Amino acid sequence: MTGWRGDFSRSFSPPAVWGFEKSAFLARFTPRYGVQLATGALSDRWGRKSLIVSGMVLQGAAILSLTMTTGFLPWALACALLGVGTAMVYPTLLATIGDVAHPSWRGSAVGVYRLWRDGGYALGAVLAGLTADALGVRWAIGTIGALTVLSGLLALATMRETLAARQTVPAGSELPTASELT
Repeated sequence: MTGWRGDFSRSFSPPAVWGFEKSAFLARFTPRYGVQLATGALSDRWGRKSLIVSGMVLQGAAILSLTMTTGFLPWALACALLGVGTAMVYPTLLATIGDVAHPSWRGSAVGVYRLWRDGGYALGAVLAGLTADALGVRWAIGTIGALTVLSGLLALATMRETLAARQTVPAGSELPTASELT
């Protein structure tokens, strides 16, 4: 059997693989949902850009590490780190929209964000499948990880801080008021 299930089937019996899949699922998603409560609040204190950039890089590094590790504990740790990185990014991206979108069109802005985000999931799944068929699953996962790190670095180079209290303001200038931002 080929693919990641086949790779694991050589070292684990099928029931162990099923247990691994369930455990990896929990390791991936539990930190994401629990940590989002904290990271959303942290983005209000620390700013948006640093959490988005570091979260994307952490996600990418965790995904890349999946291509280089074997065994349950390293995979579970990588999945947990992926969950933490995701928790750093998800609420912060939505807060960024709240920072820059006027209340009269904020709902539309969130809709457009979700369209592109969800469309990226769909297109990414197709491209990952094509990559896996052509080069193997490790290449597909590695490509996803590398693109995620690249996205974080692109945000570092091009994104401006959107939280008004954290924006760089020239000396002698005052921060804009809320009404000036909307």
